[in-house]
Amino acid sequence: MFRRLWRIAALLLPALPSSAQTFQFLPEVDTYYKVNPKVFVQFQAKETREGGTPTQAELGPSIGFRLEPVVLGVGYRYMPSPNEPTQNRLRLDLIFLFPLKAKIVIADRNRVDLDWQSGTFTWRYRNRFAIAKTIAIKSYQPRPYVAVEPFYESQFQKWSTTALYAGCLFPSGKHAQFDVYYEHQNNTGSKPNQRLNQFGLALSLYF
Repeated sequence: MFRRLWRIAALLLPALPSSAQTFQFLPEVDTYYKVNPKVFVQFQAKETREGGTPTQAELGPSIGFRLEPVVLGVGYRYMPSPNEPTQNRLRLDLIFLFPLKAKIVIADRNRVDLDWQSGTFTWRYRNRFAIAKTIAIKSYQPRPYVAVEPFYESQFQKWSTTALYAGCLFPSGKHAQFDVYYEHQNNTGSKPNQRLNQFGLALSLYF
């Protein structure tokens, strides 16, 4: 599977102008605590670069509510960056999950980011549509996926970013999971356009 992903990336990357390419590694750790079967608390620590913004850290808690087939989430993120004022974000999530046959799941995540930075308020809407399939390798069950996510940015007043993902979730015991993925972003909010090629590694811990 990884050979196929690398082949796809190898075909896509040469087609981009070399001056426009930016490569980045994005580490992430997410910790989840289940309050009860319908309520969970999350704390996230990650490095991110999205929607044309500079590289930022993203730290903060969320609370989620499982109302099958819907998951609701509300969270706060503290987002410092090396050369920009700190950003504060209120994050709202609405996720629809659609399990299909053959261990295929479709996830439609709607997210609104409400951002404050140096007294300026902006907002962003992003819709991530993903398809994942669980495969069995004897008793081990990784889950490869692909996803697309357009962003609407209030400061540009348009759909200014599109992100494409290809990755795989790797369970590690009962309480951990690794998400290894490649992401390509095309940002058209300002000129010249930005093209970002990102490789991510996210560790999720469940308690």
